[in-house]
Amino acid sequence: MTTVTAALTAVSVASRNVHADCGGCDLREGVGSGVSDLMEWLAGRDRDAALIIRTDYSDEQAWAAVRAELMRSWGDGDFEPYVHIADDPKWAGCTSAQILAAVSADEELSAVFLADRDSMGDGPITLLAVAVLAREECDSDEEFDADGGEFRTVPAGIHEMHANLMIANMSFGDFKEAAENDSQGAFQGFAI
Repeated sequence: MTTVTAALTAVSVASRNVHADCGGCDLREGVGSGVSDLMEWLAGRDRDAALIIRTDYSDEQAWAAVRAELMRSWGDGDFEPYVHIADDPKWAGCTSAQILAAVSADEELSAVFLADRDSMGDGPITLLAVAVLAREECDSDEEFDADGGEFRTVPAGIHEMHANLMIANMSFGDFKEAAENDSQGAFQGFAI
C-alpha cells in the first residue's frame, strides 16, 4: 500500500540530512525562562524535516543505535530520511507535556518525536510520537481524542508519518489508530 508517493518527493532528499541542534531552554525550569531562546531555536530549524527531540541521556550506545535507525533509508523506494535532531541535555527528562508547551509556538508543526527512556531500552527501537494539537483547535472533544495524544512508532514510521502529515494526506489519528491496532503497540509503517 503506497500512501506516501507524493509526499516522498516533497520531503525526501538525495543526501542524508541531519540537523544537530544545541539550542533550546531547560524546560524543567519553566518555559517562560527561555522563551526568546526557544523562539530563535524554532525559527532556525528546517521546517521540512521531522523534529526528533532526545530526552534521555542515560546510554550513549543506545542513542547511537536509535540514531542509526533514524538514518536508515525507508519505504519501497529507499527514500532518505530527513530529520532535525535536537540533541542537547537541556531537553533531558522533559515530559511530552513540557515538550508540547515548548513547540506549540510553531503553528506548522503537527507532530514531534521523542527519543525517550523507552527508546533507549532493550526491546525494539521506538520513539514517542506526540501530536502538537490544542483542544481549542478542535471542534469537539471527540476530534481532539481522535487526532491528539501520543503513541509509539518505529523509526522508519516517523519518515512516512511526517511526509503524510506535511501534505495533509493523512491525520495524526490515522497513524495513532494503526499503532493501537498493532500487536506490538507501535506504528510499523504502511509502506515498509
